[in-house]
Amino acid sequence: MKRGTADLPLHYGTVPPWLAQRMSLLGGAIAEAIVIEYGRPELLRRLSDPFWFQSLGCVLGMDWHSSGITTSVMNALRKAINCRSEELGVYICGGRGKFSRETPNQLLEVADKTGLNGNELVRHSKLAAKVDNTAVQDGFQLYLHTFIVTKEGEWAVIQQGMNPNERMARRYHWLSSSLRSFMEEPHTSVCGRNQGLILNLTDKLATPTKDGIVELTKETPDKLMREVSIILPNHHEVKAEDVNLKRLGAALLLAHETNVTDMESLLLLEGVGPRTLQSLTLVSEVIHGTPSRFSDPARFSFAHGGKDGHPFPIPTSVYDETVEVFDKAIRQARLGDKEKSDALKNLSKISQEMEKGYTPSNYFDDWVQHERDTSYKYGGKTVFGDAKKPLKKEDKGKGGIQLSLWD
Repeated sequence: MKRGTADLPLHYGTVPPWLAQRMSLLGGAIAEAIVIEYGRPELLRRLSDPFWFQSLGCVLGMDWHSSGITTSVMNALRKAINCRSEELGVYICGGRGKFSRETPNQLLEVADKTGLNGNELVRHSKLAAKVDNTAVQDGFQLYLHTFIVTKEGEWAVIQQGMNPNERMARRYHWLSSSLRSFMEEPHTSVCGRNQGLILNLTDKLATPTKDGIVELTKETPDKLMREVSIILPNHHEVKAEDVNLKRLGAALLLAHETNVTDMESLLLLEGVGPRTLQSLTLVSEVIHGTPSRFSDPARFSFAHGGKDGHPFPIPTSVYDETVEVFDKAIRQARLGDKEKSDALKNLSKISQEMEKGYTPSNYFDDWVQHERDTSYKYGGKTVFGDAKKPLKKEDKGKGGIQLSLWD
């Protein structure tokens, strides 16, 4: 079953090693936390949700709207998960370009280890690619194909096509759990920016076309693509209209508002400062949030910024502390002690409770500037270099930013 698509501005470039390593550590911790708490099928369901996937990329420090999220996130997860696949029961095959062509052999290797039907997995992989590259001719040519499979044989596919003329990429998400046919409406939805008339041989109305090999079926994307979609804008910076200000404001209040009583003992997060608590709250929501919470992926870039400096440079010391806290919680959970992981889970619950009585003020631009101005304190980095202390003196007074979060 195809769950949805994401349309993203086409970006080029690479992820610097200092970020790639951190993405793998945090991405692996998030994936393992989901498997421990909710099981392998839930991890596949999350990965097949284009909104959740984009939110994951944002919380890992990738640019919130670019095509590079797909390759970078899947590379990070593959490195983190495949070295522990037998323990986690999850395997990631394929990749970008030449690595996508290795998918069949990798799936056969997984089958040898797990006893799954390797030929069937290879067939599913090839058919998913064929449907998006050939049966639905929407102007995007696939250049990335990843196949995630569990030891039980459930799978998800994440693949991406490129349309250089439009300078756009389109990410396709598949989930096996309710697949009935690859060639008759296998998608719960395929939504995206209107490309004009497209060819869709998976629509059941195309049966006469397939049987007779006659006139090609033409449907507009608006009619054809019905459920889950995310279309990212071309502007690089994160704007107030890109996020749910009530949700973001509640998370910031939880982390920075001094009236929250005894947060350290409540959450059992000894020594964690307000800035790291801000990141922990957003990462906690990526792990424990319900699907409706991911309609504004850009909000999650307020955990660790973005590698190009939008909305602000990546605070590496905060990132490292976030990884350390989650890693420790997972290690304890493996041994049956879930006290710390439960405390982290409560962060998203507390934040949602705070939303109920919160009316946001016009704080957004001030908060972004605050993050940029203070980034140097937390080892701020971008692909262009280290964050510098601002030249002009900060003279906003204690609590100025906190107060501006309130109406």
